[in-house]
Amino acid sequence: MDITTLNKQVQQDSLFLQDLKREVSKVIVGQEDLLEKMLVALLADGHILIEGVPGLAKTLAVKTLAQAIHAQFQRIQFTPDLLPADVTGTLIFNPKEGNFSPKQGPVFSNFVLADEINRSPAKVQSALLEAMQERQVTIGDKTYPLPRPFMVLATQNPVEQEGTYPLPEAQVDRFMLKVLVTYPTKEEEKMILERMASHQKIELNTRVTPEMILKARGVVDTIYVDEKIKNYIVDLVLATRNPKAVGLEKLASFIAYGASPRATIFLTQAAKAYAFLNGRGYVTPEDIKAVGLDVLRHRVLLSYEAEAENISAEQIVKQIFDTVDVP
Repeated sequence: MDITTLNKQVQQDSLFLQDLKREVSKVIVGQEDLLEKMLVALLADGHILIEGVPGLAKTLAVKTLAQAIHAQFQRIQFTPDLLPADVTGTLIFNPKEGNFSPKQGPVFSNFVLADEINRSPAKVQSALLEAMQERQVTIGDKTYPLPRPFMVLATQNPVEQEGTYPLPEAQVDRFMLKVLVTYPTKEEEKMILERMASHQKIELNTRVTPEMILKARGVVDTIYVDEKIKNYIVDLVLATRNPKAVGLEKLASFIAYGASPRATIFLTQAAKAYAFLNGRGYVTPEDIKAVGLDVLRHRVLLSYEAEAENISAEQIVKQIFDTVDVP
């Protein structure tokens, strides 16, 4: 398929996303970047980690998106006493028949909100690993496929670290995007006051279905990525491992480990989804930059020297983007 034809198809097939964004905006004030990145992760078949202080509508945004798509939604409040079976499900003994039958957990939904995921121990966090990576869950000796689409949206509070269990690197790496949510502006705050101070329920009027999302994913896969764009993506990821190669010798001592090949894959998939979201059948360097920070910020592991100098992974990734030649 040539680019012109592909462009027309993408423009036609992505129209429903504008309706979806408009409907969600009836409930969510501001947070346009969060909404956009949630749609990118959804279209690219990825998961998203949302970090921000309490009260910034992280949970509400996820719930509203699920309602707008008429998909199954489950919220799991992660706590220190949560068990893996509370997430995935378990075998229940049936005394009448004398056997065990599976009881599926809340993870068997299209949208799973893992609220304050860093509040539970590693055993519970790892219960999500198979679900996130393989899109399946094993209960007893049987494996059950998860519904499609399936997406984990996890939230964590960056302020209060007492009694929390930081996500291990293997788990963090499973998230396609990590989005930081900030405070609203003065105008947005007033809109929130006017819209949310009353108890009037806001109705969403969308006809978007999970099947439409799956169809859109098929189109996203066909979006064209030029050879120069592929090289640009590879150069960015390699620069996180060997910053000296792009003339950033001063960053070498700040990086303990760079991004893995999964970052290369996710950066490509997220850029294709972002291009689709903007009605284009091809990826541009601007698409890479739009999603690059969210893909890489949790994949660059800092050294003790960086922590001592109070340098964040975000600062390092921004310097890499500013330095690597754009095609």
